[in-house]
Amino acid sequence: MALLPAFRSADPARTYYAYNGAWAFFSTLTFTLSMVYYVRDAGLNPLQMVLVGTVLELACFVFEIPTGLVADLYSRRLSIIIGVALIGAGFLLQGLVPAFLAILAAQVLWGLGYTFTSGADQAWITDEVGTDRAAKVFVRSQQFSLAAKIAGTVCAGALGLISLPLPLTLSGIGMILLALVLALFMREENFHRTPREERETFKQMADTFKHGLAVARRRPVVRTLVLISLISGLSSEAFDRLWSVKILHFDFPTVFGTSDPAFWFTVLALIGTLLSLVSSLALNRFSPERVSATHPNGVLAVLAAVQVGAVIAFALLDHLWLALAAMWINAIVGTLAWPIESAWLNRNVDSRSRATVISMVSQANAIGQVVGGPPLGAVGRSSLRTALLSSGLLLVPIPLLYLRLRPAPAKEKEPDPVSPRP
Repeated sequence: MALLPAFRSADPARTYYAYNGAWAFFSTLTFTLSMVYYVRDAGLNPLQMVLVGTVLELACFVFEIPTGLVADLYSRRLSIIIGVALIGAGFLLQGLVPAFLAILAAQVLWGLGYTFTSGADQAWITDEVGTDRAAKVFVRSQQFSLAAKIAGTVCAGALGLISLPLPLTLSGIGMILLALVLALFMREENFHRTPREERETFKQMADTFKHGLAVARRRPVVRTLVLISLISGLSSEAFDRLWSVKILHFDFPTVFGTSDPAFWFTVLALIGTLLSLVSSLALNRFSPERVSATHPNGVLAVLAAVQVGAVIAFALLDHLWLALAAMWINAIVGTLAWPIESAWLNRNVDSRSRATVISMVSQANAIGQVVGGPPLGAVGRSSLRTALLSSGLLLVPIPLLYLRLRPAPAKEKEPDPVSPRP
C-alpha cells in the first residue's frame, strides 16, 4: 500500500509529461530573470552571486544520496511530492524577500527539494512504464518541457516588466500547487517498499547505498557516466555563471524602442529554447533509433566533441551573434544528449538501486561544480576569456571517455554486485 495514496489514479506517462511540463514552466518563470533580480532588487555583488551558486550545489551534494535512498526504500512518489513542495517554498522565499541571507536560505530549500526529485522521477517512470518504453517517454517528456519553457520565458518577460519579483513569487506558488496535484493523482503501482516489520532502517539504507556504489564501480557504463558527470560539473558552474557576464559586455540593438538587457535576456532564452525543441523533435522523428540504442557511445562522443568546440568558440568570439550561435549550439547538444544518456544509464542499473545510482551521477556533477566553480570564477575576475576557455578545455576528455566504452558481449550479462534481498 502506497504512502499518501492517490485520490484518483492517472496514467503514469501522462502524469510524467504534466509534471515535467509544469516543472519546466514554473522553474523558467524563476530562472529567466533571476540574475537580473539578484543584482537590481537584492543588490548582490559578484562574490555574493558566486556564493549563491555554491550554496545551492553544496545543498545538492549533501542531500543527494540520503534523498535517493528514501526514494528507493520508501516511495518514489512521496519523494517527488516532498521535493516539489520544497522547491516551491524556496522559489517563493527568494521572490518575497530580496535579501542575501534569504536568497541563501532559498537555495538550501530548493536544493534539498531538487535532491528529493533527482533520480526519483526517472526511477518512478521507468518502473511504471518499463525500461523498453522509458527512452521514448524521456524524449517526449523533454519536448513537453521545452514547449513549457517557451511559455514560461514569455510569461517571465511580461511579468518582469511589471515587477522583477513577481515571476519568482508566482513560480513558488505554482510549484506548491503542483505538489498538491501530484498527491491527488500520481499513482505508484510497480514499486514495492520494504514492509515495516522487515525494515531495519539504517542497515537497509547502508545496504542499498553499498549496492548502488558497487554498481557504479563494477559496471563500466555507470562508472564512466559518473566520471563524465564530474568533469561536466567542473566546467559547467563557471560557464553557467559567466556567459551572461560576457554577453552583457556587448551593446544590444534597439528593438521596439528598448535595448534593456532584461528584454534581451528573455528573447535570447526564448530563441535558445525554440532551437532546442526543434532539435529534439528532429531527433525523435528522423533518428529515433539513436535514442533507444543499446550502446550509444558513438553519438554521445560526437555530441560531446561539438560541445567542446561550442564552449571554446564562445570564449574566443568577440561578435555578439557569433558568440550567441556558439552558446545555442552548446544548449542544443545538451538537449539531444540528455535523453540518450539517461536511457543508457537506466538500462545499466536494476530497479532496486536505480534512484540511488542516478543520484550518485547527479552528486558527482555537484561535486564538480563546487570544486571547479570558485577557481574559474577567481580567474574570471582578471580574465573572463581565460575562465571561459578553461571551462571548454576541461570538457576535452569527455568524447574520449565515451569512445573508450565498448559494448559488453551479448552472452555475458554482468550480475548485480550485491544480490537483492529475497
